[in-house]
Amino acid sequence: MQRVKATVETVKVETKDSNSRGRRKPMLLATLSTIVLSAVRSSHRASAVFASLLLLLSAPLSSQTNPGVSASELLRCAVNGELKAQSEDHTHWIYRVKSTVAGKEEVKLVVESKDGELDRLESVNGRPITAEQELREQQRIQNLVHSPERQKKRQRAQSEDADQTERMFNVLPDALNVRYGERNGDLVQLLFEPNPHFHAWSREATVFHEMEGQIWINARQNRLAEIQGHLVRTVKFAGGLLGHLDKGGEFSVRQAEVAPGHWEVTLLHVNMHGKILFLKTISEQQHEVRTDYRQVPSDLTLAQAAEELVKESAIRSAQGKEHRAAKRGDVAIAVQKH
Repeated sequence: MQRVKATVETVKVETKDSNSRGRRKPMLLATLSTIVLSAVRSSHRASAVFASLLLLLSAPLSSQTNPGVSASELLRCAVNGELKAQSEDHTHWIYRVKSTVAGKEEVKLVVESKDGELDRLESVNGRPITAEQELREQQRIQNLVHSPERQKKRQRAQSEDADQTERMFNVLPDALNVRYGERNGDLVQLLFEPNPHFHAWSREATVFHEMEGQIWINARQNRLAEIQGHLVRTVKFAGGLLGHLDKGGEFSVRQAEVAPGHWEVTLLHVNMHGKILFLKTISEQQHEVRTDYRQVPSDLTLAQAAEELVKESAIRSAQGKEHRAAKRGDVAIAVQKH
């Protein structure tokens, strides 16, 4: 059995720079943090979230196996490595997102830029969008591109979430009790549960502290590959006066290496219920898969991102027409043969 080798070090992550608009926030950590944030904020700040996941795993680690570091040290090392790698990664990508919400499947094309990201709806329930929907998408994108105020509002929200994410995950190893689970190649499983001696310092930290689940770490690259968790108790805010989240709420987040040295979120899932303020019902249920990652210039502007969406959509539309024409031709040939 291989040993897990890790060097525990403290990593200082800069949270501000001269061009905060272009600062990348840690993707897996940010996505997971946003899931928690979305559960305790209004719905318009919630990010899209995605599908549960399973790995085919090898036998458990032998009790005689000495991993070289404790499970909590390995987790701390991986979190530091994740924050460091993502703070230094300023790449931007174009990719597709397939999401399922309330039984409706949507496919969107997303382009990242130094001023934020843009998305464009491509299909609904397997059918290309209509001419009317296409017109609405074009108008929505142009409204955003030509609205500096809306752009600034989005950038402020992203910056706030990024800062909160870094604060949350710097205390992650202290908030959880972890132990070794299974191993599959470079992947090491850590099983976690709340640390009863940890005192949560915010609503978000309280939510995360009431979860148990598993974390998969790529020990060779020192990256977090997957996190799954569920609420073991109902979470009450201000004794329930400000609302609650129901016991059993769950989430899953997975990321993968989409290019050498570059890790991005590929699969997520969230299913949480509760009530926040004045008995406003929370029902966060969404399934999303991200695929077809391709790198775009790191200095891409929002206007250029909009142009990229138009170009990609035109290519996609032409390919769809060719496919449908070929299919009609095949049907015609089959009819003639009969």
